[in-house]
Amino acid sequence: MSLILQENYRFVLRFYRLATVNILSNLMIPLSSLVSVAFLGHLEDVSYLTGVLLSTILFNLTYSLLAFLRMSTTGLTAQALGQDDQEAMLLVGLRNGIIALGLSILILTLQYPFRELGFSLLSATPEVKASGIAYFNARIWGVPAVLLNFVLIGWFLGREQSGKVLLLSAIGNMSNIVLDYLFIVRQGWQATGAGISQASSQYLILLLGMILASKQIHWKDILSVAQRLLDLPAFKFTFSLNGNIFVKTLAIISGLAIFNVLSSRMGTTIFAENALIVQIIVLAFYFFEGLGYATETLTGIFKGQQANDKLKFLVQIAGGTGVLLGLTFAVWCILFPRTVFGLLTNHDEVIEFIDIYIPWLLIILTFYSISIILDGYFIGLTEGLILRNVALIAFGVGFAPVALIATYFHNNHMLWLALSCFMVIRAVALLVHLPRTLHTDWGKSSEHDMSSNLMSESLAAKPLQK
Repeated sequence: MSLILQENYRFVLRFYRLATVNILSNLMIPLSSLVSVAFLGHLEDVSYLTGVLLSTILFNLTYSLLAFLRMSTTGLTAQALGQDDQEAMLLVGLRNGIIALGLSILILTLQYPFRELGFSLLSATPEVKASGIAYFNARIWGVPAVLLNFVLIGWFLGREQSGKVLLLSAIGNMSNIVLDYLFIVRQGWQATGAGISQASSQYLILLLGMILASKQIHWKDILSVAQRLLDLPAFKFTFSLNGNIFVKTLAIISGLAIFNVLSSRMGTTIFAENALIVQIIVLAFYFFEGLGYATETLTGIFKGQQANDKLKFLVQIAGGTGVLLGLTFAVWCILFPRTVFGLLTNHDEVIEFIDIYIPWLLIILTFYSISIILDGYFIGLTEGLILRNVALIAFGVGFAPVALIATYFHNNHMLWLALSCFMVIRAVALLVHLPRTLHTDWGKSSEHDMSSNLMSESLAAKPLQK
């Protein structure tokens, strides 16, 4: 019994070490953004700040949709690590790196129509639009670095090297702050300076990431796998996994975007109240995602080791921690609404009646935590098809019909109910698929029966996909 307890204790420490480092890395992202906003917000002309914030919406949306590069890289790399297959790990990184470069070239080639379409959908004054375009024109050249960094970060996470991810995040965000000061304050380049700062810091992360990766990869290793790098069946499998994760992400982002649009149609005060509550959800997301990253890494490793007996305990630890965090955020907001939301605004008319809608956080944050952690779990198993279908069902069956009713009756509680249905259905649907995966014989069953053959042929080694 003591040996089992010791093993469980080491497992828990392993999980929380990964999760803590991932959470710290995540929290540096909004911190850096706040500092950039502060520099721009202290300029005399507010159009610089407004334009940058407007343009940032386009970049955040684009990068959120392309985050599948990190997710798929982490899952497949972790499985290869569990199999102790060094060549497979290298091939995963190189293949997704090629995809990242291809997407970068496509985005840079189409940057003008992309920019014009984006700003045509976002209303702004000519001054604000000019600042937003100046920021866009500078930052867009950082796209190759951002997408390659997705792959590098996913690769390090898959190898259970989250400390390196934290280092990259710290250096990248600190350099962004320094460059913001130099370009915005000292050089007076305003929005253009902010865009150059963002792009430059991403290339610095890429350079440092390549240096760290080169210590684990030698040129002769790349030459040894070069013939298998462009294996067509393996690329088809990679595209399929990435595509499923992309559709999943698109469904989730669409739901949140529609929620914000419908909120804006219910009046300025309700929109402000909803926006403040959403900020709590966003803050909680950074914590949940840290747990999801740790779950994804360990799930992939255990799948590679065919140690599915460890998966149940992993889900219990991760899920329990996520639910506890979600409830903590929600209860704190319910008990101390003035304190929490008073930090975000000093407008009493906005927070006067906000406590009417805060209880929805109990449902949303609880099930949101479960769905994010199970996202990590199924990505670790590379079960992209499940994630795609569940997200589409949650959007089409849970969110959309209730959101239409909320719009018809102009009722904000119904709108929060729509978002709650989205979260609940997604979490419950993923939980329905969970038992089968906990008892899967990885050698005999798979999401796609061909995937095991594809990976074994392309890697000439142990299969990465069940």
